[in-house]
This record gives sequence, C-alpha cells and structure tokens, in this order.
Amino acid sequence: MVTIIPVNWLIYLALILSFFAVAAALAFVAVRALQAWRALKRLRSHLANELGSLADLAERTAENAARRTDTAELDGALSRLRVGLARFAVLRAALHEVTGTFGRFTAVYPRK
Repeated sequence: MVTIIPVNWLIYLALILSFFAVAAALAFVAVRALQAWRALKRLRSHLANELGSLADLAERTAENAARRTDTAELDGALSRLRVGLARFAVLRAALHEVTGTFGRFTAVYPRK
C-alpha cells in the first residue's frame, strides 16, 4: 500500500513569496549599489575639481606673498618719505624763524 502525502500548497506559496522577496531585496541592493557607485564617481570628479582650484588659490597666495616680501618698492617709498620729511623740517624751521621775527616786529609796530 502506497500512501501519498497530501500537498500543502501554503508551503509552496510561502517558498514562492520568499523567492520573490529575496529577488526584490537583491534588486534593491543592486540599485542602491549602482547609485552609490555613481555618487562616488561624482564625488571623485568634484573633489578633483575643488583640489585643482585649491591648488590655484595656493599658487596665487604664494605669488602674492612673494610680492609682499619684495621690499624694493617699499624701500624706494621710504627713502622718498625721508626726503620729504627732511624738506618739511627745513620749511618748518624757516616758518618758525619768520614767525619769531615777525612777532618781534609787531611788538614794536604801532597800531591804530
């Protein structure tokens, strides 16, 4: 006597549903991995661009610093300033002398 065990279709339904769930999960993981890969590629390209602009800014800053430390122009301006201050000192001394002389003159000059 051969007995056939009755088939429980709920078990097959559960197996089919679990297969579709695993397939959907794998598809979801694949899509997310592809998105992550694309985001990584974009990040690398943006990072390369930003590092290039940062290098340009650093180069410009170094050039500006080199120009700022070049004191030839500053030394020339300082020597011209010293000449101007010496002339001003001579003129101030002459004005002080004239004012002193004119003050003594007005002390004895009769007024109305």
